[in-house]
Amino acid sequence: MSFPWAEQYTPKNPLTQWIDEKLPLPRLVYNAVGAGYPVPRNLNYFWNFGVLAGLALVIQIVTGVIMAMHYGANDLVAFTTVEQTMRDVNAGWLMRYAHANGASFFFIVVYLHIFRGLYFGSYKAPREMVWLLGLVIFLLMMATAFMGYVLPWGQMSYWGAKVITGLFGAIPVVGEPIQTWLLGGFAPGNASLNRFFSLHFLLPFVIAGVIILHIWALHIPGSNNPTGVEVKGPQDTVPFHPYYTAKDGFGAGIFLIAFSILLFFAPNFLGHPDNYIEANPLSTPAHIVPEWYFWPFYAILRAFTVDFLFIPAKLLGVLAMFASILLLFFLPWLDTSPVRSGKYRPTFNKFFWILCLDVVILGWLGGAPAEEPYVMMSQVAAAYYFAHFLIILPLISRFEKPLPLPGSITEAVLAKYGKTDGATVAVPAE
Repeated sequence: MSFPWAEQYTPKNPLTQWIDEKLPLPRLVYNAVGAGYPVPRNLNYFWNFGVLAGLALVIQIVTGVIMAMHYGANDLVAFTTVEQTMRDVNAGWLMRYAHANGASFFFIVVYLHIFRGLYFGSYKAPREMVWLLGLVIFLLMMATAFMGYVLPWGQMSYWGAKVITGLFGAIPVVGEPIQTWLLGGFAPGNASLNRFFSLHFLLPFVIAGVIILHIWALHIPGSNNPTGVEVKGPQDTVPFHPYYTAKDGFGAGIFLIAFSILLFFAPNFLGHPDNYIEANPLSTPAHIVPEWYFWPFYAILRAFTVDFLFIPAKLLGVLAMFASILLLFFLPWLDTSPVRSGKYRPTFNKFFWILCLDVVILGWLGGAPAEEPYVMMSQVAAAYYFAHFLIILPLISRFEKPLPLPGSITEAVLAKYGKTDGATVAVPAE
């Protein structure tokens, strides 16, 4: 989207003028994250999570490249090289812990980013492509994280790889050949490590490329905002720099403080102790679980325990697990309400928080043993998850009576500061 009131880039330094003339990179940066990109004046701190996700990706790439310099993708030495990096490489322990916990923080900010989009209707027109590309990034993250979890070659690495790749074996006819092709054999081994290490190194750069497309798609319609009302003029916007670069900088500071606390004081809090035991194909752990950020989907997978007609329970679980993510791709067309923001949708608001609680419960159940009453609770929670998107949300969209929307973003900002005449527009950005 072209904003006619946006400040245009005019280089003043001769060197910058020459660079901009030959390769308009300064102009591109200025228009993407500088004063040349006007954004709604009422964005709150929930709009920080996109930048924080980018910061987390940078941490992952930098620490991952350093870890790769000392890693041996061979089932005979993989575990040893990781432990050797921790003990013998200068700051190796810091790189390993930063990489492992950085993955968790990456998923934390992305989950918050997704749920912010769900609440404020950021998936609705004209931002459907922004939402769809965001989900592609999420899927690539999941693939990258799974392959990375295998690389330390501990007990959870080995058995997690065996269980997750075994899901493909449930697919009729082609499942077992796909599983064998993924592993490079009939069980996780040296070929599996080589495949997973190569893809784990490559995919973060693919994610970075899709993020560029994600940001490009965002800049066409412009950012959504807490009211869900579109920008109507220059009075509704402020330049991205310095207003939101300062705001994002504050958010990055909080992120790095929290990350540092976990990194230096509880680096193994989000990990599993069995992964400090070298992989042993002859010793099955008592309780096999993936990383915590996969737990909600793992709970949905395990919720299916009975065959339905000719469909095995295992296949039903696999289909449901993948459907729980693919369902989000259709969200722009499942939610037909003309109102975007949950702030003005009282019924949607209540069910949104029920959904959040349901996902948290699914996460807890995914990390619990596969026994009663956890299996039954997983079945109820999984049923509600699908019912929310396929039944409840379309019905809410049709019958809900939303609250009156503000006439403009500026009107909503002025109302917050107790002004209703609209004459004064020099109100600080929230």
